[in-house]
Amino acid sequence: MVKVYGFSRVNEFAHGNTRDLRVLWALEEIGLPYEVVGIDHPRRDLDSDEYRAKNVFGQIPAIDDDGVVVTESGAILLYLARKSGKLVPRDLAGEAQVLRWSFAALSTIEVPLLTSWFVDINDGKGTKPSDALKSWARMRLEQLDGWLANRTFIATDDFTVADILMTHVLSARSTDQDLLKPYQHVRAYQTRCMDRPAWKRTVDAYRERVEAV
Repeated sequence: MVKVYGFSRVNEFAHGNTRDLRVLWALEEIGLPYEVVGIDHPRRDLDSDEYRAKNVFGQIPAIDDDGVVVTESGAILLYLARKSGKLVPRDLAGEAQVLRWSFAALSTIEVPLLTSWFVDINDGKGTKPSDALKSWARMRLEQLDGWLANRTFIATDDFTVADILMTHVLSARSTDQDLLKPYQHVRAYQTRCMDRPAWKRTVDAYRERVEAV
Protein backbone atom coordinates (compact mmCIF):
# COMPACT_ATOMS: atom_id res chain seq x y z
CA MET A 1 0.00 0.00 0.00
CA VAL A 2 1.23 3.49 -0.81
CA LYS A 3 2.08 5.58 2.23
CA VAL A 4 1.51 9.28 1.63
CA TYR A 5 3.30 11.68 3.93
CA GLY A 6 0.82 14.54 4.19
CA PHE A 7 -0.17 17.11 6.74
CA SER A 8 -2.26 16.38 9.82
CA ARG A 9 -1.83 19.90 11.24
CA VAL A 10 -0.84 22.98 9.26
CA ASN A 11 -1.07 26.74 9.59
CA GLU A 12 -4.41 28.26 8.69
CA PHE A 13 -3.19 30.07 5.56
CA ALA A 14 -1.89 26.86 3.99
CA HIS A 15 -4.85 24.70 5.01
CA GLY A 16 -6.54 23.25 1.95
CA ASN A 17 -3.73 24.44 -0.29
CA THR A 18 -0.80 22.10 0.42
CA ARG A 19 0.90 20.04 -2.25
CA ASP A 20 0.06 16.70 -0.71
CA LEU A 21 -3.39 17.36 -2.22
CA ARG A 22 -1.90 16.78 -5.68
CA VAL A 23 -0.86 13.27 -4.70
CA LEU A 24 -4.10 12.47 -2.90
CA TRP A 25 -6.11 13.67 -5.91
CA ALA A 26 -4.12 11.44 -8.23
CA LEU A 27 -4.62 8.43 -5.97
CA GLU A 28 -8.36 9.07 -5.86
CA GLU A 29 -8.49 9.31 -9.65
CA ILE A 30 -6.42 6.16 -10.08
CA GLY A 31 -8.13 4.14 -7.36
CA LEU A 32 -4.95 2.87 -5.71
CA PRO A 33 -5.22 2.02 -2.00
CA TYR A 34 -3.20 4.33 0.24
CA GLU A 35 -2.74 5.47 3.79
CA VAL A 36 -1.83 8.94 5.00
CA VAL A 37 1.03 9.34 7.45
CA GLY A 38 0.17 12.56 9.27
CA ILE A 39 2.81 15.27 9.53
CA ASP A 40 2.38 17.98 12.15
CA HIS A 41 3.86 21.15 10.69
CA PRO A 42 3.71 23.36 13.81
CA ARG A 43 5.40 20.59 15.79
CA ARG A 44 8.22 20.62 13.19
CA ASP A 45 7.79 17.00 12.14
CA LEU A 46 9.34 17.93 8.80
CA ASP A 47 12.63 18.61 10.57
CA SER A 48 12.84 15.21 12.26
CA ASP A 49 15.70 12.90 11.34
CA GLU A 50 13.17 10.24 10.37
CA TYR A 51 11.45 12.46 7.83
CA ARG A 52 14.66 14.05 6.53
CA ALA A 53 15.85 10.54 5.69
CA LYS A 54 12.96 10.39 3.22
CA ASN A 55 13.12 13.97 1.97
CA VAL A 56 16.37 15.83 2.54
CA PHE A 57 14.61 19.15 1.90
CA GLY A 58 12.02 18.53 4.60
CA GLN A 59 9.07 19.19 2.32
CA ILE A 60 5.64 17.68 1.70
CA PRO A 61 4.68 15.50 -0.11
CA ALA A 62 6.56 12.23 -0.10
CA ILE A 63 5.45 8.68 -0.69
CA ASP A 64 6.79 5.29 0.31
CA ASP A 65 5.56 2.55 -2.00
CA ASP A 66 6.82 -0.66 -0.41
CA GLY A 67 10.29 0.81 -0.02
CA VAL A 68 10.28 3.01 -3.13
CA VAL A 69 10.52 6.54 -1.74
CA VAL A 70 9.60 9.37 -4.10
CA THR A 71 9.47 13.09 -3.35
CA GLU A 72 8.48 16.19 -5.36
CA SER A 73 4.82 16.29 -6.36
CA GLY A 74 5.45 16.14 -10.12
CA ALA A 75 7.75 13.13 -9.80
CA ILE A 76 5.28 11.38 -7.49
CA LEU A 77 2.35 11.86 -9.87
CA LEU A 78 4.33 10.61 -12.85
CA TYR A 79 5.48 7.59 -10.83
CA LEU A 80 1.92 6.74 -9.78
CA ALA A 81 0.69 7.12 -13.36
CA ARG A 82 3.38 4.80 -14.69
CA LYS A 83 2.77 2.30 -11.87
CA SER A 84 -0.98 2.16 -12.44
CA GLY A 85 -1.13 2.70 -16.20
CA LYS A 86 -3.71 5.42 -15.57
CA LEU A 87 -3.68 9.20 -16.03
CA VAL A 88 -0.98 8.87 -18.67
CA PRO A 89 -1.09 7.48 -22.22
CA ARG A 90 0.61 4.17 -22.87
CA ASP A 91 2.26 5.30 -26.11
CA LEU A 92 5.54 7.21 -26.04
CA ALA A 93 4.22 10.20 -27.98
CA GLY A 94 1.26 10.65 -25.65
CA GLU A 95 3.42 10.23 -22.57
CA ALA A 96 5.76 12.89 -23.92
CA GLN A 97 2.89 15.39 -24.00
CA VAL A 98 2.03 14.63 -20.37
CA LEU A 99 5.68 15.10 -19.39
CA ARG A 100 5.80 18.33 -21.39
CA TRP A 101 2.80 19.86 -19.67
CA SER A 102 3.68 18.56 -16.22
CA PHE A 103 6.99 20.39 -16.43
CA ALA A 104 5.26 23.45 -17.89
CA ALA A 105 2.86 23.58 -14.95
CA LEU A 106 5.67 23.42 -12.39
CA SER A 107 8.07 25.78 -14.12
CA THR A 108 6.66 27.97 -16.87
CA ILE A 109 3.37 28.69 -15.08
CA GLU A 110 4.03 28.20 -11.36
CA VAL A 111 7.32 30.11 -11.17
CA PRO A 112 6.02 33.59 -12.11
CA LEU A 113 2.77 33.11 -10.14
CA LEU A 114 4.47 31.90 -6.98
CA THR A 115 7.34 34.39 -7.21
CA SER A 116 4.85 37.23 -7.63
CA TRP A 117 3.10 36.17 -4.44
CA PHE A 118 6.38 36.04 -2.49
CA VAL A 119 7.35 39.50 -3.66
CA ASP A 120 3.91 40.93 -2.84
CA ILE A 121 3.89 39.63 0.73
CA ASN A 122 7.46 40.76 1.38
CA ASP A 123 7.83 43.99 -0.61
CA GLY A 124 4.20 44.90 -1.26
CA LYS A 125 2.12 45.27 -4.38
CA GLY A 126 2.83 48.10 -6.78
CA THR A 127 6.60 47.85 -6.51
CA LYS A 128 8.69 47.51 -9.65
CA PRO A 129 9.52 43.83 -8.95
CA SER A 130 5.84 43.09 -8.28
CA ASP A 131 4.70 44.80 -11.47
CA ALA A 132 7.38 43.05 -13.52
CA LEU A 133 6.41 39.64 -12.17
CA LYS A 134 2.73 40.23 -12.80
CA SER A 135 3.54 41.22 -16.37
CA TRP A 136 5.46 37.97 -16.77
CA ALA A 137 2.58 35.98 -15.24
CA ARG A 138 0.01 37.64 -17.53
CA MET A 139 2.10 36.83 -20.58
CA ARG A 140 2.22 33.15 -19.62
CA LEU A 141 -1.48 33.03 -18.77
CA GLU A 142 -2.40 34.62 -22.08
CA GLN A 143 -0.33 32.01 -23.89
CA LEU A 144 -1.92 29.25 -21.83
CA ASP A 145 -5.37 30.66 -22.57
CA GLY A 146 -4.69 30.41 -26.29
CA TRP A 147 -3.58 26.80 -25.93
CA LEU A 148 -6.77 25.90 -24.06
CA ALA A 149 -9.12 27.66 -26.49
CA ASN A 150 -10.13 24.44 -28.25
CA ARG A 151 -9.01 21.84 -25.72
CA THR A 152 -10.77 20.11 -22.86
CA PHE A 153 -7.57 19.05 -21.10
CA ILE A 154 -4.02 20.32 -21.20
CA ALA A 155 -1.92 17.49 -22.66
CA THR A 156 -4.19 14.99 -24.40
CA ASP A 157 -7.90 14.42 -25.06
CA ASP A 158 -8.11 12.69 -21.67
CA PHE A 159 -7.57 13.91 -18.11
CA THR A 160 -3.98 13.18 -16.99
CA VAL A 161 -1.60 13.95 -14.15
CA ALA A 162 -0.58 17.07 -16.08
CA ASP A 163 -4.10 18.41 -15.48
CA ILE A 164 -3.82 17.78 -11.75
CA LEU A 165 -0.56 19.71 -11.58
CA MET A 166 -1.74 22.58 -13.78
CA THR A 167 -5.07 22.92 -11.97
CA HIS A 168 -3.49 22.93 -8.54
CA VAL A 169 -1.00 25.59 -9.62
CA LEU A 170 -3.79 27.77 -11.02
CA SER A 171 -6.02 27.36 -7.98
CA ALA A 172 -3.34 27.76 -5.31
CA ARG A 173 -3.92 30.39 -2.66
CA SER A 174 -0.55 31.82 -3.63
CA THR A 175 -1.95 32.46 -7.12
CA ASP A 176 -3.59 35.86 -7.42
CA GLN A 177 -6.97 34.86 -8.84
CA ASP A 178 -7.46 38.37 -10.21
CA LEU A 179 -4.71 37.58 -12.68
CA LEU A 180 -6.86 34.79 -14.13
CA LYS A 181 -9.99 36.86 -14.69
CA PRO A 182 -9.24 38.01 -18.26
CA TYR A 183 -8.55 34.46 -19.46
CA GLN A 184 -11.87 32.71 -19.99
CA HIS A 185 -10.40 29.47 -21.33
CA VAL A 186 -8.05 29.14 -18.37
CA ARG A 187 -10.90 29.77 -15.93
CA ALA A 188 -13.22 27.31 -17.70
CA TYR A 189 -10.47 24.69 -17.68
CA GLN A 190 -9.83 25.25 -13.97
CA THR A 191 -13.53 24.85 -13.16
CA ARG A 192 -13.86 21.78 -15.37
CA CYS A 193 -11.04 19.98 -13.60
CA MET A 194 -12.08 20.99 -10.10
CA ASP A 195 -15.61 19.74 -10.73
CA ARG A 196 -14.31 16.18 -10.96
CA PRO A 197 -15.69 13.88 -8.22
CA ALA A 198 -12.22 12.65 -7.28
CA TRP A 199 -11.09 16.19 -6.47
CA LYS A 200 -14.18 16.82 -4.36
CA ARG A 201 -13.60 13.57 -2.42
CA THR A 202 -9.99 14.55 -1.89
CA VAL A 203 -10.83 17.99 -0.54
CA ASP A 204 -13.60 16.69 1.73
CA ALA A 205 -11.33 14.04 3.25
CA TYR A 206 -8.51 16.54 3.66
CA ARG A 207 -10.68 19.05 5.50
CA GLU A 208 -11.99 16.35 7.80
CA ARG A 209 -8.52 15.02 8.56
CA VAL A 210 -6.24 18.06 8.63
CA GLU A 211 -6.39 20.56 11.49
CA ALA A 212 -5.78 24.24 10.78
CA VAL A 213 -3.87 26.12 13.50
